Formats: sequence, C-alpha cells, structure tokens
Amino acid sequence: MEYRTLGRSGLKVSVLTMGTFTFGGTGPFAMVGQQGVQDARQLVDLCIDTGVNLFDTSNMYSNGLSEEILGEVLDGRRDQVLISSKARMRTGTGPNDEGASRFHLIRECERSLKRLRTDRIDIYYIHEWDGTTPVEEKMAALDTLVQQGKVRYVGCSNYSGWHIMKSLAISDRDRRPRFVTQQIHYTLEAREAEYELLPISVDQGLGVLVWSPLAAGLLSGKHRRGIATPEGSRQSAGWTEPPIRDPERLWNIVDVLVEIGDAHGVSAAQVALAWLLKRPGVSSLVIGGRNEAQFRDNFAAVSLHLSDEERARLTAASTIPLIYPYWHQRNFAKDRFCEADLALHRDFAEE
Repeated sequence: MEYRTLGRSGLKVSVLTMGTFTFGGTGPFAMVGQQGVQDARQLVDLCIDTGVNLFDTSNMYSNGLSEEILGEVLDGRRDQVLISSKARMRTGTGPNDEGASRFHLIRECERSLKRLRTDRIDIYYIHEWDGTTPVEEKMAALDTLVQQGKVRYVGCSNYSGWHIMKSLAISDRDRRPRFVTQQIHYTLEAREAEYELLPISVDQGLGVLVWSPLAAGLLSGKHRRGIATPEGSRQSAGWTEPPIRDPERLWNIVDVLVEIGDAHGVSAAQVALAWLLKRPGVSSLVIGGRNEAQFRDNFAAVSLHLSDEERARLTAASTIPLIYPYWHQRNFAKDRFCEADLALHRDFAEE
C-alpha cells in the first residue's frame, strides 16, 4: 500500500480508502449492498491486512447502521486505523434534522461517536453545502468539535468552488481550523472537478478523496456498449448516480479502458483507478465492494503502471471542453499559469 499526506496536514492516509456505503443496506441503500456484521468484518480484515488505514462512513448511510456495523467490526482495534464520517443530510422528520447548523452538526457528531464506539472521528466532513446556515456558524461548530477532542480534522464534500473558498476565508479570518480535505466525485467519465475543485485543492493545500471512483461500477468493464445492464448491479436495481449525460462518450471511455486493461492483463477497473491516482491533488480513492474479489482487484491498481501514451489515450477519450473563462485564459494567460491553473490546463498544453 502507498500512503500520502492529506493536504497541508501531517496525516498520512492510504491511497485507497474503504467505503462502507454497502454496510447495512436499509432503504435505498439496499440497491448498493446489504452487508451485515459478518460480511463487513471479513472485508475490513482484508483491507487492514492490505494496508488500508482509512475507513469512510456517514451518519446517513443506512440511517446510521453503517456506522454501527463499522464500530462493532473495529472494536478492539480502533487505534490501528482512521475513521472519517459526515453530517448534513436529513436524519429525521424534524426541522433541525438536516443542515449544517451548530445544533445539527454537534448533535450528529455525538450520535456518530456512540454508533462508532469511539471517542473521536479522525476526519469529519460537512456532507453537502447548506446555504441557509451562515458559514461562520458552520466553521465555529467544527472548531468546537475539534477543541473538545471529538474531531481531529475537518473537511467538506460536494461543495462548489466558491463554497470552499468562502469557508477557508472565514476560517482564516476567525482563526478556525481549515478544511484539510474535500471528498468529491471525480472519474474519467465525470471530470467537471477539474474546472475549479482540483485547482483549489492544489492552490489551497486540500487533500482530495474521491467517492465512487468507478462511477458506480460503470467504469469497471462489466458494463459495455450494447449489452444489457448486468444482473445484480446497482443500475439493475434502479440506482441513478452518477447521471450519464452522454452515453456514447461513456462507452468510448470504457472501450479504451478495456483495451488498455487487456494489454496489461488486468481489469478495466484497475486502469480507471490507476489513472485517477496520478491526477493533481488526489490523496485517496474511496472504494467499496460486495466481495473480496472486487477489493483485491481494486488493490492491484496501486501497483499498475500506465505509460504516458496510455494515459494520453484515456485523457483524450474523456476530455472536457474548456468552458468560459478557461478558453479565454488558455488564449491569453497560458504563459503565466501556476500549478493550480495547470490542474485543468495541463491536458491542453500541446494544443
């Protein structure tokens, strides 16, 4: 396993994080997985034995059951690993059962600690933007949790660029803990994060954790052009994330993934993960699975070396347009780009 420093913190995280989205399987989460304690323990054991040191969950995954199962499975070896969790999404029917208010964040963190059977959460994310709660209140609430020792580091997930920058500015102004990481959706199929989120990460020293790096399995090689949706997949159960706006582009990307995978004798999934691990700012990929075989296949991506030509083919197949103001910057500012600019523009450097 490889380890990377998370943003500007001193924390080392494995380049693959175990996601526990499949633990519990209640409500809509049943479309993804329904792992109970026994199955979860087997997979967590495998991840720890392979060197994974970060386990990701959320208070809303299966209505808290994911945290409960992870807490039970890690009981007695909590100090060997890092845990990340999140709050913001709706957890009940009351008016304060969602959002990023001080009330909600602190209450949900305390509930998560009980479910996880631990006295601290190593990385605590605001799971989604809340435009009705002042940023000052959000960052002060996170500061309280850090000062109380309930949280070690804080981050955000699914924020826009201006949401992140406003939050960081308030943290700096008020001398609060800054976000050290963001957790985002970023894949060969979904590269929109390159417009703002990756440049911000490079510029501001945020680590990047990627959720659903295989686009909910669509980049695994099991889904192919003109072939029926595989039985047992989350798509066959009705799962709709991520949205695919251009199916032809998706299948073109999958074709290249399969071709390169065949040339190496590995799965398309490994190729997709290996490409992501070399992208700017990326610290760790949050991987999930229903069985050991899927995890072992994903683990192998860490040691897969793609040539420059193979990376260029993947990048070309998945390229995104330079929307405004980036095409204008490309025309008039490219001789004064910094590393943060190049997180987007480097792929266009030879045009």
